[in-house]
Amino acid sequence: MVKIRRGLLIFLVINIAIIGLLVRSVFTLITLLFEDGARDAILRAEIPAPNSELIVQKPRFIPKIIHQTYVNESIPEVWREAQQSCLKFHEDYEYKLWTDEKSRHFIATEYPWFMDTFDNYPAPIQRADAIRYFVLAYFGGIYIDLDDGCNRRLDPLLSYHAWVRRTVPTGISNDAMGAIKQHPFFVRVIEMLQQYNRNWPLPYVTVMYSTGPLFLSVVWKEYMRSDPTEEGRVRILMPDEYNRHEWSFFTHHRGSSWHGKDAQLIFWVRIAPLPLLLRDESLISIQMGRHWLFLTVLGFATAGLVGLALWWAYSRVFLLGGSVPPKGTLRNSTVRRYPKFWRRLAGKERYDLVENRHEV
Repeated sequence: MVKIRRGLLIFLVINIAIIGLLVRSVFTLITLLFEDGARDAILRAEIPAPNSELIVQKPRFIPKIIHQTYVNESIPEVWREAQQSCLKFHEDYEYKLWTDEKSRHFIATEYPWFMDTFDNYPAPIQRADAIRYFVLAYFGGIYIDLDDGCNRRLDPLLSYHAWVRRTVPTGISNDAMGAIKQHPFFVRVIEMLQQYNRNWPLPYVTVMYSTGPLFLSVVWKEYMRSDPTEEGRVRILMPDEYNRHEWSFFTHHRGSSWHGKDAQLIFWVRIAPLPLLLRDESLISIQMGRHWLFLTVLGFATAGLVGLALWWAYSRVFLLGGSVPPKGTLRNSTVRRYPKFWRRLAGKERYDLVENRHEV
């Protein structure tokens, strides 16, 4: 009985250690589930109505620059209306379209240390994600996805040192962002890109957690722990002010998708496996939100099954291996079929010595 208790204690210690390491590795992701962004939310009362005189009275920090990205300068018809709506409202803004060629030249010139990582991203969307962080850190301004049109002038958003938008079910998105030049948050983001550059079994997870919204959300959550100053603060544009009402800043147009069949499997979204060119992470985020409870239950159920499997392995190795075979049958007993390491943990070495001496 003492030997079994010892084995059980070892089993529990090993499992607690494994669980502790797993929790530590995903601690930021876990805390992100409970982050609503309310502390830094841009309140509705802060935003002047379109054409209000209050707009010109607000200070402006973010430069009047609009950044967008695409493979080349031939914008597809499906996004041309959205692009033109932003140009129409902002004739006095500088407009920068970052093509693949321009993006690579910019990285090679201004951030050569990132060149190898940039070139070796397996999916083009990862380069499209990365370049938006670099140009915001370098020039400042506002980045807008091509499938997001403008519903009004963005001047009120220039009054913050940095802003991003809240997304569903948790975290922030990278489809529309604004910042001053060299804002500490976006400097942190570009510094962390290489650290998060890992390949996971599912391409969707690789993109989301290396350059996409999940990566940005994790860096944002960690950045907030540093308790930034008012100038370093990142304000959050909530969904209602983003594109849900007639006073909202943006309109969402039909988008393409870089997602493959792995994303369809996980989130039940019927998206053709188009070439990985552009982005529509918000669509998958919405689908994820619809099934969030199910996915959470599924995660706990999976963890439970893993625990049962470990218990089964424990019972086979420690409990089954812990019984003393009848005298004279030691050489053919179950004990001999288990590795010496496990027998030692379960106290079998002492049994072996006793039995061997008795036989002699």
